[in-house]
This record gives sequence, C-alpha cells and structure tokens, in this order.
Amino acid sequence: MPQSPVPIFEMADEISAETPVVVILQTAQTGFGPRAAALDAEMSGILSRACSDPAALAESGVCIDLIAPQSVSARRVIVLALGKAEAVTKLSLARAGGLLAAHLESKCECAATLLLDPIASVELPGAEILARVALGMRLRRYRFDMRNQRQGAGADRTLRVRMVGAAGPELTTALTRVNAIADGVEYARTLVNLPPNHLHPDNFHDHLAPLREAGIDVEILDTARLKELGMNAILAVGAGSARPPRVAVLRYRGKGAPSQPMAFVGKGVCFDSGGLCIKRGEQMFDMKADMGGAASVVGLLIALARQGSPVHAVGVLGIAENMPSGTALKPRDIITTASGQTVEVFDTDAEGRLILADCLYYAASRFNPSVIVDLATLTYSVMRGLGSVFAGLFSTDDPIASQMIAAGETAGERFWQLPLDKAYDEGLQSPFADIRHHAKDMEDGDAPYAAAFLRHFTEDRPWVHLDIAGKEMADADRPLGREGATAFGVQMLEEWVRSTRTTN
Repeated sequence: MPQSPVPIFEMADEISAETPVVVILQTAQTGFGPRAAALDAEMSGILSRACSDPAALAESGVCIDLIAPQSVSARRVIVLALGKAEAVTKLSLARAGGLLAAHLESKCECAATLLLDPIASVELPGAEILARVALGMRLRRYRFDMRNQRQGAGADRTLRVRMVGAAGPELTTALTRVNAIADGVEYARTLVNLPPNHLHPDNFHDHLAPLREAGIDVEILDTARLKELGMNAILAVGAGSARPPRVAVLRYRGKGAPSQPMAFVGKGVCFDSGGLCIKRGEQMFDMKADMGGAASVVGLLIALARQGSPVHAVGVLGIAENMPSGTALKPRDIITTASGQTVEVFDTDAEGRLILADCLYYAASRFNPSVIVDLATLTYSVMRGLGSVFAGLFSTDDPIASQMIAAGETAGERFWQLPLDKAYDEGLQSPFADIRHHAKDMEDGDAPYAAAFLRHFTEDRPWVHLDIAGKEMADADRPLGREGATAFGVQMLEEWVRSTRTTN
C-alpha cells in the first residue's frame, strides 16, 4: 500500500546522550519543570530567554527551535508550545503534535525525545498528554503517495520518538489506544485516497485484509446472495457498472463484550458518476471518495480491535459503482427493497440512500443491534446548509445524538443535529410505490428528506444518520493531516463507543 512508515514511540526514563533533538512540552507562563530547568542551565539560560516573552508559548503548536551549544549532546532543542494551561485539551495536544511533526519533517529530522515535566494546572495525566501529542504526530506524518519519480519516493524514513515524563504502564496503555486510533484513521484514509481503478467492487474485499489480521470476521455477500436476500436497491444502483455490487459484513466482538452488537453501516460507492442523471465533469473529480462512509466504518473497527476494546460491533458496507449504461437504474423505476417496501426512483444521482436502505434493513433484521449508526457522503444540501465547520447528524434518539456531538467536540470532528420530523414524510409520498426516494422539490432541503427516507428501513431501532458529505477530503494540509482523505468520523465514533462503554 502507498502509505508512509508508521512512527515508532518508545518510553524512556531520561534523555539519551544519542538523541539528536529534544522537544520540551511547555504551557504558557507556568515556568520550566525540573528536567527542562536542568537542560536550560546546561544551555546557559538560552531556553528561558527564548521563552521570556509572555506571549511566546500562548499559541498551541508553536515551535521555538534552538540550535544547542556544544555543551549539550543534542544538536537541536525545541520548545513546543501547548498554549495556556487551562486551555489544554486532548484535541489541542494532538494538533500541537501534528504541527511538531510537520516542523521536524521540514528540518529533515526523524528522531526526537519528548520531554514532559509535571504541569500542575493541566487536568490530564502525563501519559495522556504524551499520547495525544503522539497521535497528532502520527496523523500528520501519514502520507499517501503513488509517485515513482518523487525525490525520495519509496525511501521515507521512519520517525522515532522517545518519551520522558510518564510512568511506563500508564503510557503503554495510553499509547495502545492512540496507536489503534491512528491505525484506523490511516487505513481509512488510504482506502479513500486509492484511485477508482485500484479500489472497486471487484477487489474491495482484498483491501479488507487488515481487518482479518486484527481478528475481525469478514463476510462478502455476492450478487447471487444479494438476490436471495431481496437486496434489489443496491443491485439496482450497481446495475449500470461492469463490476457488480457487493455487501461486506464485518464482525468484531471483544473479550467480555455483550451479546447484542452495535451496528455501523457505511456507504461504499467506489465511484459515483451520477448514473443516467450524470454529474458534470468537475463534480466527478472527487467521486472516488464517495465510499468515505464505508472507509470510516472499516477504520473504526480496526481502531476498536487493535486496542482490544470490550465491545461488540458489526459493520455493513454497501459497495457499488454508480455508472451509466444500457442496464443502469432509470428515473421512475420502482424497486422492491429487502424490507419489502417498494421505492419509486427519481434522481439516479441520489443512489446512496438506496444502498443504505437495503444495508440498514439487513443490519437491523439480522443482528438485532442496540443501535444503528450509518455514515455516508450523502447530500450536497448538508454541505450548503452547514458549510465546512459541521457535518450533519440526524437521530431517533436524542441522548445518543448528544453523546455523539460531545464526542465529536473532543475529537475535533464536529456535528450539528438536524431535524428528523415526520412532516418530511409528506414529501416522500408516491401514488405508485410505498415511498419516493427523493422529495418532489429537488431543491427543498434534500438532507432531511434523505434522513426521513432512511428511517423507514431501520426497523424502529435507535438510529443515527451521519451525513458527512464534504468532510471526506481536505484540499490543503492541516495540522492533523495532509491534503487528501480525512477519515472523518473514525475518531468521533471511537470516542463515543469508549465513553458509552465506560458510562453504562
């Protein structure tokens, strides 16, 4: 896979004489701790002078980079600003770590020691502080690159980081979790970054090998099995492609997990041309990422399994291509879905809700889940309505919705709850079928109508629909990732699952 080497994080009691770079983690206006003060003394007070301006460390992620004098074994000492102590959070630490990783890369440094002294006014324990900085470093270091001619292509060096300032067992536990999260995020990003000739319904199952390696059962439902199950909606979406659709069923049950699972459903459209209601050319440029929901489900399950989370989770991925041809889905087709409900089709570019209709019903009827969560790059209207700040959340269970919104604030993946009201059902009435798949007015707030449509296939289970359209790709480098896929939703859901497990 075209993915950069995974950084290595190690525990240490003291700064090694061989370390080339020392990074001091420091909040604003709190003064150096004993280890940093000793290093400052070795450097004749250079560190304290560099940080003497009250505003020097106020902005989290700023790197004060100093070339060390000959009296110090390290050649470079960096003070990483963590901002004001009262403002330090898991997210701010991760972002600071991401900016540190970018800074080290710009200086061609691939080994460093992080130095943390106790910070009395920060509530997080030292192990969590170091681990969250490490998470940011991993996420920012991730690189997807298929260039053979790039300078240094195929020879990216592994980043090695030693950590001083936290007890071994606590740091081991914290690093296990953040490395598992990073594993899931990075693999989900890779799936989305892969071009559509490298990832498609015919070979999607080959890219699920990391799931099997993590102890997750993988079952692929082929065309024959989909026909047996009456999953005619996903079959109709994939009918225009030379590559038939599939459904991937993923099952993970950790030690001590309950018998009733949580279900996660992902839209996995490997390329969306719009079908016969074809998109304009510029609208297709990022349509390889229309399987971002399915990728995030994959990433979530990897994150849970790699940390041995004691939860029971199933994933259902609807995998297809939406292409135009003589066999493609047509406007005004009427389809009998797996639930038995008939659906009148209108815009063939609204294919995601058809796929989810069959997958939601399958998850609800086969697994009897305690909750169903679906993720999908579903509607343009949620992008127009919420802009670049929030993704859309619809739910039949307000307490779960509130938990997820809080988890998103912690993880930096923000959601805004939108209405799921029975009044929207009026716009989905059809004189010929049980339900229309699109509102009559094509410009009348499509996102809540799509959610209202999907609710009919959840078998009245507690359900959350996450419309992550527009969040699956970043068009520029950010503190926690480079340009390209974001794996939006993985971190929020991991945080939500963990908080739900610890509070129930």
